[in-house]
Amino acid sequence: MMSKTRILLFILLLLSSCISKFVPEVSEDKELLVVQGLITNRTGADTIKLSRSLPIGQNSESRPVSGCSVAISDDAGNLYYLYEYKAGTYITDTSVFKGIVGRYYTLHIVSNSNLHYESDPMEMIPVPEIDSLYYEKLIIEPPYKNFKGEDACQIYLDTHDPENICRFYRWNYSETWILRLLFPVVNQTCWITENSHNINIKNTAALNETRITRFPINYISNETDRLKVKYSILVNQYSLNEDEYNYWEKIQSIDEQVGGLYDVIPASIQSNVRCIEDPGEKVLGYFSVSAMSSRRIFIKDDFPGIIDRYNNCIKDTIPYVDPPGLGVSVWILDDEPYHIGPYRVLTSDKGCADCTVRGSVLRPDFWKDDK
Repeated sequence: MMSKTRILLFILLLLSSCISKFVPEVSEDKELLVVQGLITNRTGADTIKLSRSLPIGQNSESRPVSGCSVAISDDAGNLYYLYEYKAGTYITDTSVFKGIVGRYYTLHIVSNSNLHYESDPMEMIPVPEIDSLYYEKLIIEPPYKNFKGEDACQIYLDTHDPENICRFYRWNYSETWILRLLFPVVNQTCWITENSHNINIKNTAALNETRITRFPINYISNETDRLKVKYSILVNQYSLNEDEYNYWEKIQSIDEQVGGLYDVIPASIQSNVRCIEDPGEKVLGYFSVSAMSSRRIFIKDDFPGIIDRYNNCIKDTIPYVDPPGLGVSVWILDDEPYHIGPYRVLTSDKGCADCTVRGSVLRPDFWKDDK
């Protein structure tokens, strides 16, 4: 007779062998056109990205849509054609196009299957300047005896519109920081740049004045090395109309949900782009038109408790010989040919010996030297 333990193990094994992935059947199209675009009043090319969504249950990224005719018209009768910079990415010609505050812009797309798509006319609403961009230290763990403590960083912004025109705001940002490796390698210092992925929006429609104070734009924990040497953030501020604000609010709600079978899905969020031949066809994404203002700050401060991503770099040492005879999977961190018992310090992690694994040795034009 089988023991209770063996019976239980047999049941668990049987159950695990019956588990399979469940993909719900939905009535939506398998491939939807996705439109991602933003035009501003800044100097530089504006971009429209076209792709196709994939069915629920597929983990692959969306596929770019090439070979389309893409144009932008305004309420003054002008028509500007974009050209395909790379697959699915269409950009404006900076010599002829720049957004103007107060104008209405409409996106026109003729797909590679000869279907016509058109957006709602979108007004470029003026946006005020960012009044201030600043940071505050947040104590995670206070110092105690020989423990230096742990700090994080919260970045805030203040803004207001004295004309009371801009009531709906959106922000994104770009972070840049210095990575400096611990060892005297050739590529020791790099700059890393990352763009924001979270959604930052705020409205002042219910307030007497369009003033925003201490809006938390970015939190930096001690689980990253962003604040190890020197850090910079560029924040862009956009003006929205109420419909676009509602669009981003729904996207934000999806982003904050854990996710589940009955959660709202992106296809349920209405786009401002529609198919002319088939108005019932669902289109994903949004054609955004906005004035833009920007502000940058630099942070160089002491934040105790920042993780050290490179504390396990040294894997071995070998006697100093010339040539060293190392393979492609082993890198030299340090040469000590003049020390007693000359040696080389080695690592099996390329990122410990070459900062370009994470960043670039090219110094950004905006980077300020310390005085």
